[in-house]
Amino acid sequence: MATVAGLDEALAAVDAFDRALVAGLLRPRPDRVGDLTGLGRAVAGSPLAARVAEAAEKAAAGAASEDHFVALAAARTALFGAVHDALTAGVDEATGRTREERAAADPAARPAVNLLAAARTWLSDLARAGWQGIDHDLAGGAAPIVSAMLPHPELRRLGTLLDGFAAELAASCPGAALERIPARRWGDLWSRALLLTRPGAAGQSAAGTATGRLLPLGVDLHEHATAAQAQVHAVFEPADGTAPRLVRAAVSVPKPDTVVEAGVWQLLRPHLSLLAALGEGRAMELDAMPLTDEGDLIWDDTRARKGDQADALTTARVLLPTATALPTAPLDRHPARIAEPVFLEGYVRSQDGDTLTFDVAGQALSVDTDRIPTASPLTPEAVAASHACIGLLRWDGGGFRLQPLAVETTVRKKTVAVHAGAWAGGTTDKAGVRAEKAATDAVTVLRERAGRLLRK
Repeated sequence: MATVAGLDEALAAVDAFDRALVAGLLRPRPDRVGDLTGLGRAVAGSPLAARVAEAAEKAAAGAASEDHFVALAAARTALFGAVHDALTAGVDEATGRTREERAAADPAARPAVNLLAAARTWLSDLARAGWQGIDHDLAGGAAPIVSAMLPHPELRRLGTLLDGFAAELAASCPGAALERIPARRWGDLWSRALLLTRPGAAGQSAAGTATGRLLPLGVDLHEHATAAQAQVHAVFEPADGTAPRLVRAAVSVPKPDTVVEAGVWQLLRPHLSLLAALGEGRAMELDAMPLTDEGDLIWDDTRARKGDQADALTTARVLLPTATALPTAPLDRHPARIAEPVFLEGYVRSQDGDTLTFDVAGQALSVDTDRIPTASPLTPEAVAASHACIGLLRWDGGGFRLQPLAVETTVRKKTVAVHAGAWAGGTTDKAGVRAEKAATDAVTVLRERAGRLLRK
């Protein structure tokens, strides 16, 4: 794909501002003043120009207010949004994909309660102290705010973000002793949280419904010590005969750290029947399933039933080239969020140590085999021997990389398909069966212990 003009400059402006956040904005060092004013110059041609210029000037003088911090967070978010849009446009051009446009919706009603102001104050204190200045008292300041937010559905998104952010900061205290600071990640969390404190910034609820056939392409599995998430990427064929669309459906669950590998599916499966259909290679028939403007299905098992057999690689060959993509929500426009389903075949494979590369029409594309879940039969070796692949095109480390979801390869002179989600609905694989049994035993023990504690 062609080089994106201005991309390096936009990322450099964000990195400069993040360096200023590391040291803190209470008394910015003289060498950090340029990092702040650079953010203002980067958005000089936008409607944010005047507000951000003023905010950068005040921050450089150590006199920034909460409103000034909001303006700086908006500028940082806008730059990442511009990078996201430019990269996505390049993907659309390379794949021939059409992206639907939607008129901007009116902001969702959201009360301007004191809790939002309290969150802004805490986030502003973080910016003044900087990541090097965090301590347990500062990180712990979010706890009462989070506790008060979580009972309110309209504030739960922000409350959850603040809770996780504060936990990361607390685990890293004192900031002055950190050898490495995740400046971009913490800058992302800080900016997003600060913008969510503005009334009306909450995400939109489901905007419509989907009736028709859902054809899964693959599943992206994320696993952490205490949580797991599965996001299914699929093509939706509307019953009214309109063009197919790219959609997603996701489920997240808490997870004991003793549940690993294939056992994770056991936790996810009861909450999303789509996983069982994916594992069996079936389509699903949807009846008025809630669908957001951004292409996310709000899954309801009562509105779905299993359909006929549907091979994901066939779906990718036939329908993926004509499927339209839905737009991205404003606050989700970030290059790290890019995950575009693509289908590749006829590529030339090359291996250099642990680095696998597909040469596609003369373009080298690095394959991210580290993202292949251990809870699946898909392996780096299978990907390296493949001749067709469904994957997610992601932007990582300054370039595009391919995350494999399924491949077509040859085993004993026969063409076979290997899927990352093949065990989602259950498995007869010996390793998978052992992991599922271990997960059952672990969850049973934990439930018994929890029951005893509740009875005391």
